Formats: sequence, structure tokens, C-alpha cells
Amino acid sequence: MKKINRTWSASLVFVVMMALVLSGCGKANNNGNAGPSASSAGSASPSASGSASASPSASGSASASPSASSSGEGIANPRVAFVYIGPPGDGGWTYQHDLGVKYMEKELGIKADTVENVPESADAERIITELAQNHDIIFTTSFGYMDYTLNVAKKFPKVKFEHAGGYKTSDNMATYFGKNWEASYLSGMAAGKMTKKNHLGYVAAFPIPELIYNINAFTLGAQSVNKEVKVDVVWTNTWFDPTTERNAAVSLLDKGADVLMAYQDSPASLQAAAEKGAMAGGNDSDMTRYAPAAYLTNPIWNWGPYYVQKVKALMDGTWTNAQYLGSFVDGMVDIAPIGESVPDDVKKLVEDQKAKFLAGEDNIYSGPILDQGGAEKIPSGKSLTDAEILEMNWFVQGVVGTIPQ
Repeated sequence: MKKINRTWSASLVFVVMMALVLSGCGKANNNGNAGPSASSAGSASPSASGSASASPSASGSASASPSASSSGEGIANPRVAFVYIGPPGDGGWTYQHDLGVKYMEKELGIKADTVENVPESADAERIITELAQNHDIIFTTSFGYMDYTLNVAKKFPKVKFEHAGGYKTSDNMATYFGKNWEASYLSGMAAGKMTKKNHLGYVAAFPIPELIYNINAFTLGAQSVNKEVKVDVVWTNTWFDPTTERNAAVSLLDKGADVLMAYQDSPASLQAAAEKGAMAGGNDSDMTRYAPAAYLTNPIWNWGPYYVQKVKALMDGTWTNAQYLGSFVDGMVDIAPIGESVPDDVKKLVEDQKAKFLAGEDNIYSGPILDQGGAEKIPSGKSLTDAEILEMNWFVQGVVGTIPQ
């Protein structure tokens, strides 16, 4: 599998054939070794990865809406490319995408090109444009690529584009994401049972809806098993900056939090918690290996089946621009194995709730739910739609912290 380093000249970008590196959000392999090697040259702090998707199709369904555009003729041997926000060795978001790419390669016998460490800036549009010149389908795997992807899609109407987490589409551009808030709820249940101080900490990336609804879900999950719990939030404005994320985690631990959750790609918060005798979870990928005794759990992604589905659809001429929202039901969203220090009765609570999500029986955003200030945001008898959840801009009661404007 060959990788394209974004710092290479445009003339080299397409000379190098890259091995398909999906699903690899910086996670180590099962044997505990580091994940795929990756160049870190030119890495920049992104603004927002994989954020809200408006008006998605039904969970686990990629069927087209009435206005969805079909690809028409099939392409027997499609040229496939992926654009990554970070390196596959980040341990989280990009690592999981990279795993998905490898899964797709194996299932379909196709090799994909990948470009890593692409900032969410005009540089992204340049790179996507270069890829569009000799690829049939391009997956851009971070929210901040949305407008750049759309701009390029308009210039290359015969190329198909797939954008992770966004809400803008065109005839040749689709979106995909998942209900990871359900996994955050389960993580919160485990945290609420494991805290001894009723003080949880949340190391948050960027103040975007994706973080807000996951922080709220984590809080609601904790409150479902422990009414006294509070969740203290610190923003880092990073996706992958271990030093900054570690410092934020330490600040929460110093304030008295004894269980942390982090929504970045590095295991820095988990490692900091372990050193202080606390517990923690990470994000995107199973991070057990970084601190087994201190590990709680966290939401994880499984992108591979979706990548197989959409590339195969391009091959047989059935690709559409439908918006897709995965879940526990289709396996796009899951929860990492619960840590070895978590008692069996707590694991069973989490497993029982997961079964409800799998059966489609529960909406965690059902009223009555109060906001941070005590005002009723979701009245009794009402539940938020997926689209409303994906636009969330307020904290539930029990969250300590503010949402920067």
C-alpha cells in the first residue's frame, strides 16, 4: 500500500501508487505494535473532524432519497482515493479510516491512494483537485473538507465524492457519518458507575455539534446510573496534539475528576489518568493497549463495510448521493471492549443498553431533559430527531463548562 505525502509536488502525487489505508485512526495493531507508518510532514491543527450531518437517511441505510442522483454506468476497475486529516498512526480517527480502507481493498481486490496530514484549508482543495484528475471516487474524511470537496465536485461532475460528517451534497457528492452519541451514552454509564467522587472530566476537541451531542450523551448515560454525577469540560481545540491534550487532562484530574473521557485521536488523556490512578476512555478506536488497568471504554468507528458498499455501487452503476447515518445496527458505530478493571455487573448494564440500541428501542434524547441552566429543552413525550441531534448547540444539566461562541 502506497501513501501520498501532501508535501510532495503535484507531479509526484499521482506517480506514487499508494496502498489502501482506511480505518486507521492512529491505532496500534492487535499485537500491540504501532499502526501503519505515516509521514507527519506538514501536519496542521484542523478545525473540525467528522461533524454533524443534516437530514441523513435512515440509520444503517444508504438508499437514495427521492432527489438522490444515481451514477448510471458502472466502472469495472474504479480508481479510489482517500484524504486524511492526520496520520494513520494517530491512534484514533485516521487509524480507523485506514483500517476501513484496508478492509475495502481486501474485499474488492482494489488498491486505493491515500493522502495524509491534509489541513482543513485551501491546501485541501488543491489536493482534492489533483486527485480528481485521475480518480473515479474520492473520500474526504474530515468535516472541514466539506466546502473544498463541494467546490471540486462542481468542477469534476464525472467523479464521485464522499464526505465524512458533512451536510452538503451535489449530484456527485454524498455524505456519511454515524450515531456515535449512542456509544457515548454507554461510555457515560460505565463512567457513572466507576466514579467514586461523582466528578467526571471531558477533554473536548472543538465546540461543534459533534462534540456537544457526544458530551451530552456521555452525561445522560452517567446520570442514568448515578444522579449525583457532574461532567467537567475542558476544550483543547485540537484533534491530535498529545501535549495539549495531556495538559487538559491533568487540569481536570487536579480539579478532582477521577474518570475522564477524551474526544481526540491521541491516548494522552488516558495515559495521564493512568499515571494519577484514575480511569479514562479515549475516542474513535480501542485504546486498551495504552493503559489496560486504567481503561474504561469509548465509542469506536467501523468504516470498512461502508467503503465496500459505496465503491461496489460505483462498480455496478448503482452509486447515489444519498446521505448516510450509520449506527450500532449496521456496525458503523460500536463501543470498545470495556476495561479489565470494570466489574461484571457494570459491563452487563452497558451490554443491556446496547441491546436496546441494536433493537432500535431507545432514543436517549427523549424528554424531559433540562439544559445547563435548568430550562426544559425537550419536554416529556417528545424526542429529538436525528437531524435535531446533529445540530445541537446546548449542554444538558449536569455539564460544567461553556460552549465558546
